Amino acid sequence: MLCASARNAVMCLKGDETMSRLRDKYNKEAVPELMKELGIANRLRVPRLIKIVVNMGFGVDEKDSMKGYVEDLARITGQRPIVTKARKSVSNFKLRAGMPIGAKVTLRGERMYEFLDRLISAALPRIRDFRGVPRNSFDGRGNYSLGLREQTIFPEIDPNNVASVRGMDVCIVTTARTDQECFALLKKLGMPFAAK
Repeated sequence: MLCASARNAVMCLKGDETMSRLRDKYNKEAVPELMKELGIANRLRVPRLIKIVVNMGFGVDEKDSMKGYVEDLARITGQRPIVTKARKSVSNFKLRAGMPIGAKVTLRGERMYEFLDRLISAALPRIRDFRGVPRNSFDGRGNYSLGLREQTIFPEIDPNNVASVRGMDVCIVTTARTDQECFALLKKLGMPFAAK
């Protein structure tokens, strides 16, 4: 297997198909370890990632900056985002139904593994005073959500070209049935959880 630095040394060439480094790690290392740790006999019952949803909200007054935020989200994820619109009108917020209020991207397959690898290995260590991601952000059904305060932690974003800093939500959806299974899966994939 030849490893190429296709995109931040995340993709590995395997024959004529490309496979992300994190997916390769999941298949070769994480699955056997999770089967032993969780006491699972069937390989198909081992928890795995389904999708990652990255969501970025805008302010109502920031119509001019919206295009820049959408471009930043596209650069970070490698996929064109969908602009989300308001469903209801709220006069207190000067919001009308149909106004753009955010953007989101749903990542699956190789892009999902590539994004998670870049998040774990490149973006999270760049956070100032980083001591790990919180352990209490599980939803009770085996999914994990993470909030990021600024988009400039990703190496694809040039901090000099950013008009204003905007945060984003990252939701990792898995096939795990419990939070303990999801924690074990993300730990094996290299997620840096904070100490208790």
